[in-house]
Amino acid sequence: MRLQLNGASIDTQAATLSALLQAEGFGDAKVATAVNGTFVPALERADHALNPGDAIEVLAPMQGG
Repeated sequence: MRLQLNGASIDTQAATLSALLQAEGFGDAKVATAVNGTFVPALERADHALNPGDAIEVLAPMQGG
């Protein structure tokens, strides 16, 4: 299925947000995720089904001050 990942169009077979993160190399990294503008907590990623055309944002926390 075709999705938008951080603004780039990708094709994936991943059915869930968790599977997409693994497939795209994020692994167990500490990141924040949103699907179609809605925050998805880490504990809900394995159950969050993806649909064609979804827009996924993956953000790494920033440090500093």
